[in-house]
Amino acid sequence: MQQGASQQQLKTASLGVSDIVFFVIAAAAPLGATLGAGPVVFAVGGSGAPGIYLIASIVLLLFAIGFAAMSRYVVSAGGFAELVNQGLGRMAGHAAAGVALLAYICMLTGIYGQFAAFGADVVNSFTGIQLDWGLVALFVIALVGLFGYLDVNLSAKILGVLMVLEVLILLVFDVAVILQTNASDFSWAGFRPSEIAGPGLGVALMFAFCCFVGFESTTLYGEEAKNPNRTVPLATYIAIAIIGVFYTLTTWCLGLAYANQDVQAVAGADMINFVFNANTQYVGEWSTDIMKILVVTSVFAVLLAFHNALCRYLFALGRSSFVPLRLSQVHTKHSSPHVASVVLTACTLLVIGSFILTNADPIQHLYMWMVGLGTFGVLVLQALGALAVVGFSLRTRKCGVWQGVVAPTLGGSGLLAVVLLAFANFGELSGAKDGIATLLPWLVLAAAVLGVLNGRRKSIRLPANPVIPQCQ
Repeated sequence: MQQGASQQQLKTASLGVSDIVFFVIAAAAPLGATLGAGPVVFAVGGSGAPGIYLIASIVLLLFAIGFAAMSRYVVSAGGFAELVNQGLGRMAGHAAAGVALLAYICMLTGIYGQFAAFGADVVNSFTGIQLDWGLVALFVIALVGLFGYLDVNLSAKILGVLMVLEVLILLVFDVAVILQTNASDFSWAGFRPSEIAGPGLGVALMFAFCCFVGFESTTLYGEEAKNPNRTVPLATYIAIAIIGVFYTLTTWCLGLAYANQDVQAVAGADMINFVFNANTQYVGEWSTDIMKILVVTSVFAVLLAFHNALCRYLFALGRSSFVPLRLSQVHTKHSSPHVASVVLTACTLLVIGSFILTNADPIQHLYMWMVGLGTFGVLVLQALGALAVVGFSLRTRKCGVWQGVVAPTLGGSGLLAVVLLAFANFGELSGAKDGIATLLPWLVLAAAVLGVLNGRRKSIRLPANPVIPQCQ
């Protein structure tokens, strides 16, 4: 009996605050998001981009106050599925589980397309060898699957190194811009309400929120954390604070770099080189070459972070019999959810293989469609999570009025607004302007319904053995 229990137990007390922060910030991909979403926010929102990122940071911090408070009592690798289950009931928990599986699988497969395209381009730039993106995708799927099979500490160490490098290269740019800008030229216009409240505010906010996707994964590592009812909340606050300050600072510096130009027009004219050109001007071409390489490692870090997060979702859902029980087995040596990692690797191979066989474009189709759908799904999960915190707090009276009701209500209202914006502007988010791809958002509703039906069919609880410690 003890052996069976150990096969469903992750490696306890193995991750500290810094380890979890590395996973979260790596999933947010500071460099990749700055190069990808940053120019879009400027092109749509204009010079108010820094203020737009600040708004996103504040809304998510309000949500995180309740999220962190509830995570002191509910520690499970089930993530949002378990939070929603504890706060809103089993049926809502099953719906959240279905949405979570769809959202994270879509995010993962889409980012594989991004890595494959960037990786093939970098190899061609430095060696002249033209690789098919499909070969690059197959290689990195196998590599990420291997790391997911091994000890989680190995992934944490790799993510820590990659995260430091990508943050450092952008901080070098930020410092260079600040030092080379005359005191009389410093401008705070990007934070003025008049600059923020432009006609493109809604779409710009949507893309800004996309850059924070992944912070909610702190709870997924609760069972592997040291002193989880302290480590998980602290990691959540630190991760959001770092991501929020970093994006706000970097977009402000980009605004300073283009202060003498129409930054909105410049960003819209050349989104790919918007950051590269500014970096070359203020730091040097050598730094831009390094940045281009670090974009690839940044995306690899995202893949590793999302793969590990999704493995823990599958592990927890397997333990509760929402998915086959075998997925809850852990490796006898590495204490990793190795079966879940193997199954997830096989699933991503099937999805990406279908895109390869149909000669789809890795960016326009695989990346844009899947990440667009995945982002929408995660935003829905975050909104449900905010509602779950309020429900849990009102039912148990454990989280306090400010932490358990007021803050998550304010944050959840902002998240709900972004969900509605993402649904109404899904074409802008995913690039799907016509055809069947425009119906992709409805898959989130379908996943929720299937989750409920699956849960009712199996008459299960999420999870089978939740860990609910008391605050110290």
